[in-house]
Amino acid sequence: MTPFEALYGRKCKTPLCWSELSESKIVGVDLIRETEEKVWIIRDSLKVASDRQKSYADLKRRDIEYAVGDRVFLKVSPWKRVLRFGKKEKLSPRFIGPYEIVERVGPVAYRLALPPELEKINNVFHVSMLRQYRSDPSHVIPHTEIELQPDMTYSEEPVKILAREVKELRNKRVPLVKVLWHRHGMEEAT
Repeated sequence: MTPFEALYGRKCKTPLCWSELSESKIVGVDLIRETEEKVWIIRDSLKVASDRQKSYADLKRRDIEYAVGDRVFLKVSPWKRVLRFGKKEKLSPRFIGPYEIVERVGPVAYRLALPPELEKINNVFHVSMLRQYRSDPSHVIPHTEIELQPDMTYSEEPVKILAREVKELRNKRVPLVKVLWHRHGMEEAT
């Protein structure tokens, strides 16, 4: 009795010969032919499974292309043990940038214009490490509207009071006022 048969209580079916081996043994050309047929069956089954999985994956996949001059964010999470970007561990950013694309190196690789503090790393990145940067003009404040003093401060002026309220605590009353500020919208009133 073989160790496999002693352990599992049945005869071992090897990948070479899946049929039960009994008194008549398969030898020579028949063994090779039968093994080759089984290998082709396995290959066909694996190809069918691979094609099915690829068709499901292709539904979600999209080809991403950037043009030279576009601005992109750079994913840094794989380097969080190697390089620190100002903060560490949980508070470290997942993306840094935006950086400008200087050149398309291959079908899925791009060269970025990195700042001098990142000169230690290669400036060619796979498209999976990049995220498109969409600028929002509402986030940009025109510098002509704000008059900076020499000590880099500026003054805020209230325009009008939008609401008044008195909050009552245990033993005192606190007046609250909502103010609309100069050069700010209604949603930024405090």
